[in-house]
Amino acid sequence: MNAKVKTKAKPLTQAMSGADLFIEALKKEEVEVVFGYPGGAVLPLYDALYRNPIRHILARHEQAAIHAAEGYARVSGKPGVVIATSGPGATNLVTGITDAMMDSLPLVVFTGQVATGVIGTDAFQEADVIGITMPITKHNYQVRDLKEMPRIIREAFHIATTGRPGPVLIDIPKDIATTLGEDPAFVTEVNLPGYQPNTAPNVLQVKKLADAVAQAKKPLILAGAGVIHAHASEQLLSFAEEMNIPVVNTLLGLGSFPSDHPLFLGMGGMHGTYTANMAMYEADLLINIGARFDDRLTGNLQHFAPEATVAHIDIDPAEIGKNVDTHIPIVADAKEALEKLLETDLVAPDANEWRIQLKESQKEFPLWHSEEEEGISPQRLTKMIHDITNGEAIVTTDVGQHQMWTAQYYGFNRPNRWVTSGGLGTMGFGFPAAIGAQIAHPEDTVVAIAGDAGFQMTLQELGLVAELNLPVKIIIYNNQALGMVRQWQEAFYEERYSQSLIPCQPDFVKLAQAYGIKGYSVTTEEEAESVLNETLNSREPVLIDCRIKPKEKVCPMIAPGKGLHEMIGVKP
Repeated sequence: MNAKVKTKAKPLTQAMSGADLFIEALKKEEVEVVFGYPGGAVLPLYDALYRNPIRHILARHEQAAIHAAEGYARVSGKPGVVIATSGPGATNLVTGITDAMMDSLPLVVFTGQVATGVIGTDAFQEADVIGITMPITKHNYQVRDLKEMPRIIREAFHIATTGRPGPVLIDIPKDIATTLGEDPAFVTEVNLPGYQPNTAPNVLQVKKLADAVAQAKKPLILAGAGVIHAHASEQLLSFAEEMNIPVVNTLLGLGSFPSDHPLFLGMGGMHGTYTANMAMYEADLLINIGARFDDRLTGNLQHFAPEATVAHIDIDPAEIGKNVDTHIPIVADAKEALEKLLETDLVAPDANEWRIQLKESQKEFPLWHSEEEEGISPQRLTKMIHDITNGEAIVTTDVGQHQMWTAQYYGFNRPNRWVTSGGLGTMGFGFPAAIGAQIAHPEDTVVAIAGDAGFQMTLQELGLVAELNLPVKIIIYNNQALGMVRQWQEAFYEERYSQSLIPCQPDFVKLAQAYGIKGYSVTTEEEAESVLNETLNSREPVLIDCRIKPKEKVCPMIAPGKGLHEMIGVKP
């Protein structure tokens, strides 16, 4: 018998499908959770997920899946990852993609597509997702070669999370997901010559800003969401305190500066405080850090900061000078710019009279609300939620009156506790966003404050809350109306309430109970306080239907076309 000859085995090249490459690429990006909804074109991806340990959250609707991913991204700082099938699955993501683009949230969205051989033939569940999403993403891809998938996914995560964050979409034809190929070399380095976001500030521009600070008599800091995205809250606090400069927040910037700080003037804009808006109107130096000067903040641009030298720190050069003439532009990451500013020989401005004036204004013109009508005051309800949660809850909202009352009265003292739809103003956002936030921070108290109308747009996600036993607290500010629409119709349309009243609603308590979730209905502030004390710090999901004063308004308000100094509804 011949002796066996030992030979060195040759390394085997393992064949991998596109779906397997997809999973491996997610693992290399350290993705912990994926939000999605399966369908025919993504079944290969879901089959690969079945064989791998990445957690998947099955929403009850694709729009809710992407809003949940937004909430996850907003509080965790990690990119939210979404999967949807071709055609209607992909088009149901469009609102969430646009929302993330407007509010600078990092998402990587994977959509299925029909096989490459039938693209362009109006095949079953085909949609031109690349064409549809090109204006609403930072970038999008369609994978046409299996070998390109690892590179594309690596680039997508890089683009989504660097510079100004935003959504990136990858469209994967079904045949690419099933095609077998050799195990490729996964790329780690990203080479995108056309995409090189600048993070470091120009030192000469920083010096100009330092000089302007020293000369100012009425300086003001406007802090936006860019401060939060850059993790620059600590640096903002140091700069404001060292220079003794008052601070105004944008809606999305709330939490970047402590709301209980003596230098904080409140939120600015359409429903901002009187003092914050008048400070922007009268300032001689306005330092914008990470805000984009949108119309809801500025009001009529002819009357916005008319006497101010405007400095603007923003990582996105397209935002500087877009809406407001900028005298000291600084294209940089907010944290790096503030650190460089703090290293400069700063001289505090002589602005004591300005601070005294603003303090007196805060005392004379505080936020206020009506005491006349019976029922639950939404303003006091919001304060109750704040007090019972010690101001430490993660709070999400839809869009409308309840959003503004929460922004005005909750009081956020640290970043990443406030999750709302700002730029797009998306109803139905708050509840699924709370689910994503709770998944990101399972030990925290997460409160979804919703309007009765907006809640009905994504209420099917009660099924997901029940399935995962997520301790999300859903508090409905129920006035049986599209509250903000009704307020505008009352103020500007002679009380013609055209299609803004919703007298026929489900019994929200029974609806919650149908999903196995505790539900409560409260009609007085005493009942509300009792139920909130009982439930807010529990570790189970709860729905509370609060019957608020039906005609309560958000005050103050800047009417369309008016300037910051022309607010209505200021405390009488």
